[in-house]
Amino acid sequence: MAKTVAKILGVVLLLVGILGFTHILDPLGAHIGPAYAAHNLIHVVSGVIALYFGFAGTLGGAKTFCIIFGLVYLLLGIAGLGMGELHIGPLMLGKADHGIHLIVGALFLGGGLFTKL
Repeated sequence: MAKTVAKILGVVLLLVGILGFTHILDPLGAHIGPAYAAHNLIHVVSGVIALYFGFAGTLGGAKTFCIIFGLVYLLLGIAGLGMGELHIGPLMLGKADHGIHLIVGALFLGGGLFTKL
């Protein structure tokens, strides 16, 4: 299951990262768009890493990746909900970002935890 989750979310993150450099995703209300290049780049890099583990990585590697990435995204979402808008270096994260991070984190974590080796 971890490899499938990594493949699917890898494609989603890569597309969001690439489309983030346009105004196509502006209606989402998240802090993505041409003005948020650092945020978009993080999505592109995250997507590429996820795709690596989904397609070329071992099942154990994919499981570990999904658990770690799931925890990171969940903690980021939880911290955002507790603190409101977050400014982490060049990143600016708002309510829509926090909700999306919670969903992505739960999906990655679930993919990792429900994978049997």
